Amino acid sequence: MRLGLALGYWGRGPDPTHVELAVEAERLGYASVWTAEAWGSDAFTPLTWIAARTSRIRLGTAVAQMAARTPTATAMHALTLDHLSGGRMMLGLGLSGPQVVEGWYGRPFPKSPLTATREYVEVIRQVLRREGPVELDGRFHSHPYAGPDATGLGKPLKPITHPLRSGLPVLLGAEGPKNIAQTARIADGWLPLYWSPMRTDVYEASLTEAREGFVVAPMARAQVCDDVAEGLLPVKAMLGFYIGGMGHAARNFHADLMARMGFEEEARRIQELFLEGRRAEAIEAVPDAFADEISLVGPRERIAERLELWRSGPVTDLLVTAPDPLTLRTLAELND
Repeated sequence: MRLGLALGYWGRGPDPTHVELAVEAERLGYASVWTAEAWGSDAFTPLTWIAARTSRIRLGTAVAQMAARTPTATAMHALTLDHLSGGRMMLGLGLSGPQVVEGWYGRPFPKSPLTATREYVEVIRQVLRREGPVELDGRFHSHPYAGPDATGLGKPLKPITHPLRSGLPVLLGAEGPKNIAQTARIADGWLPLYWSPMRTDVYEASLTEAREGFVVAPMARAQVCDDVAEGLLPVKAMLGFYIGGMGHAARNFHADLMARMGFEEEARRIQELFLEGRRAEAIEAVPDAFADEISLVGPRERIAERLELWRSGPVTDLLVTAPDPLTLRTLAELND
């Protein structure tokens, strides 16, 4: 199992520790570093900044949001950074949800998310292969565009720049069973949002079509600390926000996933509290047991014991959100 460093997206402003953590992760032998985006900082610019300060560590987006860019624009970002970094780029994509797609990006959330995702990936693959002009008679991502307001002058094009790698890895963030199953068919890897090494049966059926070499790369908060309950507070804060606030009461993919993992009553209660404006109570309502299952928190000995659970399953890459160099170093030593 390889280790990766997940830096996420910025909060109020850029985190001054991100670059030094990435440099330290490369020194410690971490395989990859990952950035993200929501509705603030973008995923590609910080990753380019990190690329300029490193030389070996692979560079991934976990995730870049599909609604933020057309598939050809995303492919341009990926092939450009792949060239500039010497072939270290990994493109992780996510569809997000209706609140963000329509509220932030001002676009309709696709009525058929599976079809929209499949077409998006197909266009990117065509760009990267550069075997001919990009052409797709799609429902969501037609090339050339042929909608009712089209001029009819659109011309199929292929990228001017020759991609460095036609097989640049494309990974997908997916939560629903059908979406995960499609990811196993069309992508090079899967980026689970929550992963419990104690409940791998939740995902087993969806991964039956995964090919050899398929990457399974979940994120997990990691922190070496004496007080487990205190170490879990950032995990609970994240879960409270995602489950309570990242989606509508009637359509929240994160809450649905928590429910499928055996915490349905708790997930609905977190939603209820968050949507009532009782955010502190929503965070408190996150079960310690659930937060603990999806993270690696506590003294070194406890983390070592729990890390074996992650190593024994199908996870190929563990992407850790670690707040300090000590935690990064401890995980590197334990995983050696």
